[in-house]
Amino acid sequence: MNLSQFFEHWQIQENPFRGEEARHDAVFARMAIHRSRERSAEAARSEPARGDVSAYHSDFEKIVGDLGAPATAVVFGEKGSGKTAIRIQIADEAARHNARHPDGRVFLIPYDDLNTELDHLHAQGRDNDPLTTIKSVRLADHMDAMLSVGVTRLVDALLREDDTGEDLRSVDTSRLGRTMRKRARRDLLLLQAVYDRHPLAHERTNAVRKLLRLATPAREVWSRLLAYGGWVLPVGVLAAFFTIGGGVSNNYWIGVFSGSVAVWGVFLLKRLFWDRMVRAGIAKRLSRQMRMLDRPEASLAESLEHLDTLQRQPGVLPVQDSEEQRYEMFDALRRCLRELGFTGAVVVVDRVDEPTLVAGDAERMRALVWPLFNNKFLQQDRFGVKMLLPIELRHALFKESASFFQEARLDKQNLIERLTWTGAMLYDLCDARLQACRSPGAEPITLRDLFTDDVARQDIVDALNQMHQPRDAFKFLYQCLVEHCSNVTAEEQQWQVPRLVLEHVRKEQADRVQQLHRGIRPA
Repeated sequence: MNLSQFFEHWQIQENPFRGEEARHDAVFARMAIHRSRERSAEAARSEPARGDVSAYHSDFEKIVGDLGAPATAVVFGEKGSGKTAIRIQIADEAARHNARHPDGRVFLIPYDDLNTELDHLHAQGRDNDPLTTIKSVRLADHMDAMLSVGVTRLVDALLREDDTGEDLRSVDTSRLGRTMRKRARRDLLLLQAVYDRHPLAHERTNAVRKLLRLATPAREVWSRLLAYGGWVLPVGVLAAFFTIGGGVSNNYWIGVFSGSVAVWGVFLLKRLFWDRMVRAGIAKRLSRQMRMLDRPEASLAESLEHLDTLQRQPGVLPVQDSEEQRYEMFDALRRCLRELGFTGAVVVVDRVDEPTLVAGDAERMRALVWPLFNNKFLQQDRFGVKMLLPIELRHALFKESASFFQEARLDKQNLIERLTWTGAMLYDLCDARLQACRSPGAEPITLRDLFTDDVARQDIVDALNQMHQPRDAFKFLYQCLVEHCSNVTAEEQQWQVPRLVLEHVRKEQADRVQQLHRGIRPA
């Protein structure tokens, strides 16, 4: 017998236990689609009920918190414990919240792919050692990168250039120039000019300025007028010489003409050289400070041309090591989001072990993540950071000094020390996946029905309890089905897994899990 015949008998359309990575798990995606449909129905009924609760970890409520007033959560979990699934579920829950509260939405900033940022930082350094590069990462660097992700997503949505701005599709962009307060419009233009990571960010600055109906700065208008229209002055002097110049000496007209040419030359040189040099200097300082952003200096300089002089001051732009300018930028982002109907923002940190420069190394992960443990940063108003971290960092965390804990104030951060799953939780999760794979209209069954009568539900729960986490639970059940199908023929029509197979696979998989935890075998 093969698995296809087994699944066909039970009217199962797809293997429920094949997926091991939430991002590429078709069954998990199907469950998400099911929840999305329920979300639409809930929004119509204004009911806050969530979909299939068995698909969620029991600590999910604590992790996601109240999205109306976002707060920080720090979660440690082993590989396969469901961190990435939780990240996807947070996004799903945010979408559900936004559907129910159109005037109190939450803005999601995914911070789960740091390859580009770290590679750019490493390319700038003189040391080839990745650990040295990662140890140089500051909180300010993380803040710049988060702002860049959020601002780019926001601008993409406002300019209708990308589908990632689902939360902003309902915003009437044609009315932003009339509905947004002027300060918020200026803030949005500033954020775009500095943090937009689009390849044509400098061109988008002008598009955003027009969208927001912000006039070109008066100083910029006069600079252009005097530089490019200043030729009118010497031409006027020549015209006056040929019309009324007969009664005045030629030396006088030569002096007046020379002076007018000199005045025009000063403004032209200022426009063509001095102003560009000033903007280039600011852009260079910005590029040096925003070390994790791959934004060319020339692009920054062109974007700065659209800002008022006051917005180009060192106290406003992040041209120093200080984090204060970055906090001001976060405040500016919140002001912009508030005008668009968002009352808070959530940053989801995940996959810190996956960047090429980190490569799962515990010391590199620690150097990358530790700057984020700053109480002032994590406790910003209506701003939550959901940190989904590998279990290796938990071991490193408890080796830190008292001063570190005093600065991080983890007692305020909704800390979950270990993302654990009981056998009962894993049973419910696997049963939910089984139901998601059944054919429409099929007779209802449970996970227990796939086993012979001498296997009780508690036997399956006890076996799953030894697997500890979803990925290993799926491997265990998948191996049970494979083992059974490989030892019977289709003619026998034995459609249930016997107890002997369950016990044999349980022992093998439990040994594998123990060896994995001791680090003596791969996953």
